[in-house]
Amino acid sequence: MPTGAGKSLCYQLPAVSKNGTAIVISPLIALMKNQVDQLNSFGINAHFLNSTLSKSESNRVKGEVTAGLTKLLYVAPESLTKEENVQFLKNADISFVAIDEAHCISEWGHDFRPEYRKIKSIIAQIGENLPVIALTATATPKVQQDIQRNLQMEEADLFKSSFNRTNLYYEVRPKMKNDTKKEIIKYIKSQKGKSGIIYCLSRKKVTEIADLLKVNGINAAPYHAGLDGHVRVKNQDDFLNEEVDVIVATIAFGMGIDKPDVRYVIHYDVPKSLEGYYQETGRAGRDGLEGHCLMFYRYEDIVKLEKFNKDKPVNERENAKVLLQEMAAYAESSVCRRRFLLHYFGENLGKDCGFCDNCKKSKETFDGQDDILTVIKAVKETNQRFSMDHIVSMIRGEKDDYIESYDHDKLSTFGQGKDKDTIHWKTVIRQTMIYGLLDKDIENYGVLLLSDKSESYLKEPYPIKISKNHNFEEMAESISSEELSNMGKAYDEKLFELLKAERKKVAKVKNLPPYVIFQDPSLEEMATVYPTSKEELAQINGVGMGKVAKFGASFLRLIEKYVEENEIITASDVVVKTSGTRSKVKITIIQQIDRKIDLDEIANNLNISMSELLHEIEQIIYSGTKLNINYYIQNIMDDEREDILHDYFMTADTDKIREAMAELEEDDFSEEEVRVYRIKFISDHAN
Repeated sequence: MPTGAGKSLCYQLPAVSKNGTAIVISPLIALMKNQVDQLNSFGINAHFLNSTLSKSESNRVKGEVTAGLTKLLYVAPESLTKEENVQFLKNADISFVAIDEAHCISEWGHDFRPEYRKIKSIIAQIGENLPVIALTATATPKVQQDIQRNLQMEEADLFKSSFNRTNLYYEVRPKMKNDTKKEIIKYIKSQKGKSGIIYCLSRKKVTEIADLLKVNGINAAPYHAGLDGHVRVKNQDDFLNEEVDVIVATIAFGMGIDKPDVRYVIHYDVPKSLEGYYQETGRAGRDGLEGHCLMFYRYEDIVKLEKFNKDKPVNERENAKVLLQEMAAYAESSVCRRRFLLHYFGENLGKDCGFCDNCKKSKETFDGQDDILTVIKAVKETNQRFSMDHIVSMIRGEKDDYIESYDHDKLSTFGQGKDKDTIHWKTVIRQTMIYGLLDKDIENYGVLLLSDKSESYLKEPYPIKISKNHNFEEMAESISSEELSNMGKAYDEKLFELLKAERKKVAKVKNLPPYVIFQDPSLEEMATVYPTSKEELAQINGVGMGKVAKFGASFLRLIEKYVEENEIITASDVVVKTSGTRSKVKITIIQQIDRKIDLDEIANNLNISMSELLHEIEQIIYSGTKLNINYYIQNIMDDEREDILHDYFMTADTDKIREAMAELEEDDFSEEEVRVYRIKFISDHAN
């Protein structure tokens, strides 16, 4: 389940509803503190047991668990291995065990922790037949298999949601010394008031970039393991409480930190693996709103990381090398970033996402049919037992002892591609895999296999476009920060900023992170419908009467004053002007769209015209509600026409239909088509 999709709820809800205490095994102290603070703010008795507690604090926690008062107990794996803690837990009423960040169990994962390997035996000591749930956001098929085997959970129910974070925009730019630093400053200044994280690999670089930002008037703070504990805690809390806009950090920061409104994640240095990249970029846009993931890349950084691995044990070194090669392939590839990422995690997207730098930019392609046939034949001729490097060497006709020992120099595909370089053939193989014409062997990592489509392609081949990799040494600087500033919002931005400032003030008084008060989507809706009574405020998504009673008074005063000063039509004015059945109509529309009912049929059911229906849907999405009408769009236009409209709305200064119709005159779109696509566009990118 991807970052921000609700993994924690999968164990928090059962823990609250079941008798006894749930043990949550978690690798990071910062994550434990963050989750325990949140649970306690909701009135749920939760504690953590780790090395930060004094003896008396530890005894108090144990006392509450023994008395049956604690619903969730967060424990670090190191604390779990202590004999005194095992004995204490044996005598407690344990409901179940949750293993968070379960990828730490696998040596094939990006964050292998040997102590995680002991968890299964310790659980067995604590109690017989204890229910166990393991959760992770970053498990490739190989890591998933490793987790199940190590925990002896091969027969357990397996739940996988999509890894696709549709609101994140992925981009890779060339890294060019001082120019990159200038780009980062320029980009952050274009995102004024928004929260962001910059990841660097070394502590020295973290300090350097944080200092550079501060000198340039950006409210930034560093975070790495070398800082004093109290400084780290202060910087983290300042970021959560919006006292700091940007955190510059090593990977020690952010794992499990629940700050939903991080608007961008920048990788100044290339991460060590695609799992790490996916997890770190996943800190952006956890509230479902915009999230920009920008990585600066040069191959020298990959070479540098390979050198760092030279002193590791052979097996660990080889694993790390494979992970780095995948990372480099992702950065240099010109195929849809989302397709590449999802394929890595064993998921097939089926078509390009249209929302990454590679989908936006034109790229050089060639007909790959003959080359794809060559690589499939080579994998078949070598009996599906060899890695990409071996297959490429064979196709290029490179004789060595290894190839000769298997008589692969005598096969028909040997030397068939000697006129093309290694990069070309690796590009072809990776894209052949993305198209589902080759597979990876999960048991023997790196080995290429035929897929269920390979044989049919050999018999009946068809043209497939392969796109050439980026050459980052030759690439000019890509999209400017101005182009990446998102389109105009549907809400009143001035009021939104006032509401954010009020939220920060209330949060400080209450000693809570701002998002616990109200999340950004709720503030946006307030800045759209201007609620001026408790009842109206309670109707805002993510609010309800409980939060109104707790936090609402000052927000209502602020909105009332703003409405009066600016002579604005409020939510109550709108209700008077529209009939009382209007909200029922909207609920019906939302429900029927969720059930993928054709829009013409919905209009017919409600006895309204198509134009009236589109007006109702526009009101729904402009108030911040997300609607998925992809199923209808796919029936009324092809991908090419979708791309034309997407590109128009992505670059247009306004979303007005009249201006769109004038600009798109040569493409012969109907007004209905443009209105329908605008609904999809606003819903995808603004909500």
